[in-house]
Amino acid sequence: MARAISTHRKALNTAIAWLIAAMIFFPILWTVLTSFKTEAQAIADPPLFFGFDWTLENYTTVQDRSNYFRHFWNSVVISVGSTLLGLALAVPAAWSMAFVPSKHTKNILMWMLSTKMLPPVGVLVPIYLIFRDWGLLDTQIGLVIVLTLINLPIIVWMLYTYFKEIPGEILEAARMDGASLKSEVLYVLLPMAVPGIASTMLLNIILAWNEAFWTLNLTAAKAAPLTAFIASYSSPEGLFYAKLSAASTMAIAPILIMGWFSQKQLVRGLTFGAVK
Repeated sequence: MARAISTHRKALNTAIAWLIAAMIFFPILWTVLTSFKTEAQAIADPPLFFGFDWTLENYTTVQDRSNYFRHFWNSVVISVGSTLLGLALAVPAAWSMAFVPSKHTKNILMWMLSTKMLPPVGVLVPIYLIFRDWGLLDTQIGLVIVLTLINLPIIVWMLYTYFKEIPGEILEAARMDGASLKSEVLYVLLPMAVPGIASTMLLNIILAWNEAFWTLNLTAAKAAPLTAFIASYSSPEGLFYAKLSAASTMAIAPILIMGWFSQKQLVRGLTFGAVK
């Protein structure tokens, strides 16, 4: 009896998981399908799911109108650059709070996390003025800096959690063997935390890749990433749904492919240190 209940519960949980996955995936599928429709078919009522004439015209028009590869390269530089800079700042901070904590460590962590609750529009004007005066508007380095700062609390928190799972005795043994602080971090701590660091990198790249508020307000043309590329298909004349869907598909495809191939590493990192 108990085994039958357990089996039914497992089947129910599986069905619910598949239902949630389908609900999450459907908007992506609909966007991809719409990108292959004409503008008239994209706004047809009732909606056309498969009964439409497939066309690549939208992708051709999008590429002719905008330089997709320039926006793509900007997204790569900004997301990877902000991730690497964030890790360079977060690793020492997380190491200090994990292995040399003070009585204020938890308060500092909570304060850092509380900054994520601040609406970005609340600090847009001062940051815009600073960037204008320093010549950072519409530059890759400017977006790298601002995305590093807004995602740094998450990076520090994740690394702090992973570092706390590493036994401090291992680091003490390294120090007793004569390892310097640099060697302790580079050759003992970081290799042991590779799964956690990898998942932190992947998550930060995704967050930076999808960031729209700052990229739309601090860029114009030269440093505009793919989020600005998508927004360019919203105009006073209205929304061109088919072309907008094509632009969206071209923008999300790289990050979806990266997430698909790195999902094993991401799951491994997110469960790093968990009780098996």
